[in-house]
Amino acid sequence: MVKKAIIPAAGYGTRGLPITKVLPKEMFPIGLKPAIHYVVEEAIESGIEQILMIVSRKKNMIVDYFDESLELEAFLERENKHHLIEIVPVPSVPIHYIRQPYAKGLGDAIRLGKSFIGDEPFAVLLPDDIMISEKEPALKQLINQFNKYGKTIIGIKEVEESKLKNYGVISGKEKGKGLFKLDDMVEKPSKNAPSNYAVIGRYVFTPEILSILDDKQQPAGGELQLTEAIKDLLSEEDCFGKVVDGERFDIGIYEEYLNLVNTIEQARKRKK
Repeated sequence: MVKKAIIPAAGYGTRGLPITKVLPKEMFPIGLKPAIHYVVEEAIESGIEQILMIVSRKKNMIVDYFDESLELEAFLERENKHHLIEIVPVPSVPIHYIRQPYAKGLGDAIRLGKSFIGDEPFAVLLPDDIMISEKEPALKQLINQFNKYGKTIIGIKEVEESKLKNYGVISGKEKGKGLFKLDDMVEKPSKNAPSNYAVIGRYVFTPEILSILDDKQQPAGGELQLTEAIKDLLSEEDCFGKVVDGERFDIGIYEEYLNLVNTIEQARKRKK
């Protein structure tokens, strides 16, 4: 059973400059909640019972957001605003934190969670990607497939050819409707992409990926990429790509962030 998740949130957020110089991209407001709140909610709704966030020293705002605020709660209690106490975010599952001293890549961030994960399967949710699904949460869809096959499952979506250069792109054979057995993955192909299916920021891994990351050498002055570790994993065990049902918004792309804000606002109005 997949009960643990890692949320890497230690990057510099360069795509969001200049605002990310002072405001973590994970804290970008979407309605009255920050982006990271939606990711944590998705994890919990998918059955995750423990979360590890990888943060940097400039991301204390994230830690504070999910912490209890006794002073605020006492104020709301004194002012008889009990209804507001209920919406102050205190997650129903434990959230642990590890600092990544330097931004050495997504693979390095995930590797920091090895002692937290142990020998269990685990999920990874990238907070840049917000998934809106009217059915099951995106991560839950992947967990369902993991429970069936017991192998690494990577979330994918079909994207326009012109946008493939921005993402990791899979190569594989369709095993069933929306399910591909992977044979390769190319990170941000400049041309000749192997398919139109791009990786989204949702994964369910077997613990073997952590051993691969641990054994890989850090490139001199470079970053340890998760994609390279997945390519190595493909030589050791079967891995699958699952087309996720729902809309995906990359908040690192300004236009997609605005579309997400509008989508959430329209949904709020419909509920009134």
